[in-house]
Amino acid sequence: MFRTLVVGAILLGAWTQGAPVKAPAAPDPVLVLETAKGTIEIRLFRSEAPKSVDHLLELMKRSFYRGQRFHRVLPSLVQVGDPTSRDMSRKDYWGTSNSGSPIGVFELSKKRSHVRGAVGLAHSGNPLSADSQIYIMKTASPSLDGKHAIVGQVISGMAVVDKIVVTDMIKNATVK
Repeated sequence: MFRTLVVGAILLGAWTQGAPVKAPAAPDPVLVLETAKGTIEIRLFRSEAPKSVDHLLELMKRSFYRGQRFHRVLPSLVQVGDPTSRDMSRKDYWGTSNSGSPIGVFELSKKRSHVRGAVGLAHSGNPLSADSQIYIMKTASPSLDGKHAIVGQVISGMAVVDKIVVTDMIKNATVK
């Protein structure tokens, strides 16, 4: 019996000593977009799209989205992230600009799809060029799966998303 305890203790020590201790994962950040029609909260999937989420968080720190307008509204989605949308006189150019710092990676999630409330990164044909423009799905669109990185999910405010029209402004954008 004593020998079994000693061998067990030695094995346990060898097993625990070499195992790296992982810090608890930080909770996924939540973007809070305040509009005149209400607030939209988006949980970001940092573990699935770390570079994309970090890029968006960096833009949030710089107040990049504050004052921007939703420049694209379709029955299936709404889109924001073009800084020229702050200028009503440049409306014809909305949707053609971004922060100027593409993420440079395509973080495709195997477990996420374009369901209602999914938040993805827009791009103009090359997923590596995705930058600041994000869209929120109002309806499921499986045809987009595998073509755009899904970086989050609306957790509150889908009724607000449904009411958004072109020119609705983000009054404030924060992270919690």
